[in-house]
Amino acid sequence: MCNREARGFGYVHRLRHDQYPFHRFCSRRCQDAGAKIAGDHHGMIDKTARETQAIKDARPHFAAALTALGLMEHFFNCSAADIDRLIESAVTGYVESMQRQAGVQERSGLPFDDPIPF
Repeated sequence: MCNREARGFGYVHRLRHDQYPFHRFCSRRCQDAGAKIAGDHHGMIDKTARETQAIKDARPHFAAALTALGLMEHFFNCSAADIDRLIESAVTGYVESMQRQAGVQERSGLPFDDPIPF
């Protein structure tokens, strides 16, 4: 947070090491500030340049979907930050669902989907 050397204070959003990055801090004060930011931004404290660009690149697709659904007028006065928040929320929900499902085998109804007994 303050760019001082991290000294043993850490934070992982929701204590989910498998889903969120581990952040290090110099003090409890910076740790508390980082935890609040992560809580407000779905575990992310600092977006990478690629993540920021990906969200910007998604805006036209979001606008096209809103237009196709006849919803654009409801979002016309939203700021770019508001639109980015909606996109980020949708992406986060999608990714979290895919991660939860990763350990669950899909069933196609084919006989070889059954686990092989040993």
